[in-house]
Amino acid sequence: MIALAKGDMSPVYTPDELAAALQVSTRTLYRLDSSGKLPRPVSVGRSLRWRRDEILAWLAAGAPKRREWEATRRAK
Repeated sequence: MIALAKGDMSPVYTPDELAAALQVSTRTLYRLDSSGKLPRPVSVGRSLRWRRDEILAWLAAGAPKRREWEATRRAK
């Protein structure tokens, strides 16, 4: 489960932060992303970021694959 540092209010996760929060390596995080198992990241220049609120909602929904997650989000 994601461990939030007390007082950490950043609205986005960097790849390293998200990997640490999910307790996987950064390489595994990129593999999960490329296989469509994470919510779609946001590109900031050449960097990827994941919205914190979306990651928390995705985990609360049972961490569905990206297609299912996006379909659920569109239906709302």
